[in-house]
Amino acid sequence: MRRMSKRDSGKAHQPKMKLGLPDLDQAKATVLDSLRSPESQRGYRHSIDEFIGWYCSEPRLSFNKTVVTRYRIHLEACQLAPGTINVRLAAVRRLAYEAADSGLLSPELAAGIRRVKGQRSSESALELADGDGGSSSVAVARNPDSQR
Repeated sequence: MRRMSKRDSGKAHQPKMKLGLPDLDQAKATVLDSLRSPESQRGYRHSIDEFIGWYCSEPRLSFNKTVVTRYRIHLEACQLAPGTINVRLAAVRRLAYEAADSGLLSPELAAGIRRVKGQRSSESALELADGDGGSSSVAVARNPDSQR
């Protein structure tokens, strides 16, 4: 009777939970190759490079929704504009999608990453304008003559 090796056991390739730099670079190349516009490629390259630098700067347990949410919090702490945060998160979501599509990341983890919410620009702009959650800005917007 022949012993089954690991190769013969019928187990499918298990996607990784923690992606290393080579895996991230492979997924990044796939994302960039899928974009037609040179401007989009430049923007996504920058956003993905920023994320990879942040992701690799500390030991991470896995590439998942919690890590991407922490990245969003990091971007907010850097006081980036909501549009900038959303563009960077879109690039990370696309990175996760491509990693899952190529078998590097489980589809479940990629789906969780795609559910990370971006930042709403109307809330943030009002909060930055006056620091009180936007209540006085909303009042001025509704009745601009009241401030004269």
